[in-house]
Amino acid sequence: MFYMNKKFVITAVLLVLTGAILGGIFGRLPTKTAAENELSTSAVVSDYREVLQMIDENYVGKIDHEKITETSIQSMLWTLDPHSAFFTRDEFKKLYEEQASQFYGIGVSILQHRDGVYVQSVIPNTPADRAGIKYGDRFVEVEGKDAKEWTSAEVSKNVRGERGTTVNVKVERAGSKDPISFDIVRGGVPLPSVRNYFMLTPEVGYVGLTGGFQETTADEVRQSIDELKAQGMKSLVLDLRGNPGGLLQQAREVVGEFVSKGQTVVSVKGRTQYSTAEELKTETSNPENFPLVVLINGGSASASEIVAGALQDYGRGLVVGTESFGKGLVQRVFRLPYGTGLTLTTARYYTPFGRSLQRDYSSGSIYDYYTHHGEEDGAPKPAGTPVTTAGGRVFYGGRGIVPDLEAEGLEYTPLLARINESAFFFVRELVSGQIKGFESYKVDKQNYKPTVAPNEFQAGEKLVEAFREFAVKDPKSGLTAANINSQLTYVKARIREEIATANNSNEAGQQVSLENDVQVRKAIDALPEAKRLLEMNLARN
Repeated sequence: MFYMNKKFVITAVLLVLTGAILGGIFGRLPTKTAAENELSTSAVVSDYREVLQMIDENYVGKIDHEKITETSIQSMLWTLDPHSAFFTRDEFKKLYEEQASQFYGIGVSILQHRDGVYVQSVIPNTPADRAGIKYGDRFVEVEGKDAKEWTSAEVSKNVRGERGTTVNVKVERAGSKDPISFDIVRGGVPLPSVRNYFMLTPEVGYVGLTGGFQETTADEVRQSIDELKAQGMKSLVLDLRGNPGGLLQQAREVVGEFVSKGQTVVSVKGRTQYSTAEELKTETSNPENFPLVVLINGGSASASEIVAGALQDYGRGLVVGTESFGKGLVQRVFRLPYGTGLTLTTARYYTPFGRSLQRDYSSGSIYDYYTHHGEEDGAPKPAGTPVTTAGGRVFYGGRGIVPDLEAEGLEYTPLLARINESAFFFVRELVSGQIKGFESYKVDKQNYKPTVAPNEFQAGEKLVEAFREFAVKDPKSGLTAANINSQLTYVKARIREEIATANNSNEAGQQVSLENDVQVRKAIDALPEAKRLLEMNLARN
């Protein structure tokens, strides 16, 4: 823990206020003269200094200056907009690790279940792989601290650390009487943007660009496309669902894979650095010419919205799914003392045809902004300025990307959630050789194959019956035979997904899940329309 003194607080306050004034993020307020802004800044800093002095001299308890600083700066930033933010030392370090597409840890994919955090998959050639961590291992201790009731975030934070340092973890393994202890030397762990790619059908490829836009994103997309084309791909489903965004340059390069050279990808407009709109254009000379469907949802934000918006504006791809998040504000990163930092909004993003990507945030709380996407209480969404795309569709700015074809995802009911939990715990026992009569399903080590064959790991009737018996006997499952029988198709898919993960990899399990994804199926059905858009696009060019 590091100590932030009052001098740091005043410096940070000045930086926020100066950035706000110079960066134009008080755009919703009446314009002030330079003299008025200078007076406002001086008054706020003076008041803040006086309050800190009063706290130091009169407060009855122990004063946590670090906490005061963090909450003060963050609260101040959130009065400006929802995306200006303060980062603690650990958070700022994590930000740069993610942009570099790598961090230092042990190399596991983890999930929180009803009684703790479990290993879902091990990443190949990482410290966890070399140490012998397995699918289904439950974290019970990290560095001597009880981890049984930790969240996934707490486990992740505690197993990460400096490269070359050792972390001791104890895990509970199905079939083992006592916890197993591992001393693991932390090392580099990849954090790819493309989390999965494979052939959905003999001619339709899938690229899951769901891990943000980092320094290696465009290269990963190119490699994925090249490998899928070698397997016979004639059309592509590009999945941007849940992609939170990231580096703007990488978004430009991804668009350049599909749009001809010299076309505007996004324009950036502000009041100072971007007082004259800056347009970022494509640079690739030989874009791909196959039908393209882009999947988005409410978790698609920022750079992913730039990609979807550009492809939609030019009629280069058909956008399918649900409306995106609506994050079109540009942040500049500032380093602060003690390894901390902050981001300040300095401009706005606009699609090639002029749509603002930013959803309205002028009313409501930060909580409402992040958790209540879309219409509330029947209130209309902002209309903005109508824009006609190259494909002939009319859309409006002042909101996220509206799909060409609406497609809702699967609604996860409480019953499906209980089936998910039971499927994991059943397969955990199954691949440990603990389910009587199914000892042949035991897995000693994941083989890290990223895909599964169509008939591989299918859940037959006998295996489903074993699952039904297991789940009904488990008092924590909340399931009955009738519950399970009412969702047999889903049950079989979930068991197969877990077995594929335990045998092969997280990617293999995701493939099984995506094969049953209603939005992915809708995307495949929409490929004829995507082909029509492509033909119109080629005719214009």
